[in-house]
Amino acid sequence: MSLTIVAVRHGRTAWNLERRFQGHTDIPLDATGLAQARALAAHLRGERFDAAYSSDLSRARETAQCIVADRAHLQLTLDPRWREMKFGVWEGSTWPEISARFPEVAAAPNAGGDFLTPPEGEAFADLCARVAAALADLRAASAPGATVLLATHAGPLHALLRVVLGASEADALKVRFEPASLTRLRLADAGGELLELNVVPEPVEVA
Repeated sequence: MSLTIVAVRHGRTAWNLERRFQGHTDIPLDATGLAQARALAAHLRGERFDAAYSSDLSRARETAQCIVADRAHLQLTLDPRWREMKFGVWEGSTWPEISARFPEVAAAPNAGGDFLTPPEGEAFADLCARVAAALADLRAASAPGATVLLATHAGPLHALLRVVLGASEADALKVRFEPASLTRLRLADAGGELLELNVVPEPVEVA
């Protein structure tokens, strides 16, 4: 059975602007992020969705709500398995702050956070496992040929590239997903196909 997933990363937050690790901390969209979500909604206005799913964190939920606002037939399903990777004690900090606080982390191979498991946080392999489980349930609930909206975060988008496409961990983590970007995947019994990657709609001016 085929299934198309239109996966969007949430719009910008104040912590995105300050380059702080957000993880499971519930940070809402800022004014620019809300404008980005509205631009994404306008970009997708002609798209037909058979179902809509979102992380339960407000930045993803608010982004999804902008997209489904004029689609009365769609009920938004919130699933915490689509949350960002849990960054534990790193949450709320920038990478320079983390490096200063944990010098051993800064000295580790691949320093920068991509391959590291934060203290009290989550390994990328664990993130991939929960994304795979959420994806399996989403597929089971979808009719053949359906198109599904998914509002999530950069971490789960990296995990989708690994789970759906079989990308290596290094390749999956290589993409830098922009706020309010769109990535489109087609899933079939024989495997997955990437149709669009990290597409950003035209920006919207914020007064």
